[in-house]
Amino acid sequence: MELVKPDFGLVFWMTVSFLIVVFLMRKFAWGPILTSLKERETSIEEALNAARKAKDEVANMKSENERILLEARNERDRILKEARETKDQIVNEARSKAQVEGDRMITIAREAINNEKMAAITELKNQVASLSIDIAEKVIRQQLGNDEKQKALVQELLKDVKMN
Repeated sequence: MELVKPDFGLVFWMTVSFLIVVFLMRKFAWGPILTSLKERETSIEEALNAARKAKDEVANMKSENERILLEARNERDRILKEARETKDQIVNEARSKAQVEGDRMITIAREAINNEKMAAITELKNQVASLSIDIAEKVIRQQLGNDEKQKALVQELLKDVKMN
């Protein structure tokens, strides 16, 4: 049972060996391990901060994009409204100009028709007068072509004059 029971020298050397191993581990292993863990922790924290910052920027960009899209829609609606108003104004102006021009052309046409009508009536009167004169001349020639007929016509005219 002596094997199980440690001796003072064994415990002393084991403690010294353990302390040397702890010192060496602390000097050569724990320092670099702790330093690399600290650096890793710092890089992870920086990455998380960058991710939060990027997420905030994306949220800001999204809200900015929505705002810009809303402004673009409002601008589009305003432009379409102005275009409709301009179109309506142009159509109304064209309609009124066409109405005025149509009325003017109708007035001119009526005047031309009246002028042509008056010219036709005048021409017709002139032709009727000319034809009446021609007919009267032919009738008178026929009536007065004979001496007896001339005397009878004079006698008849004289009777009419005395009666009046």
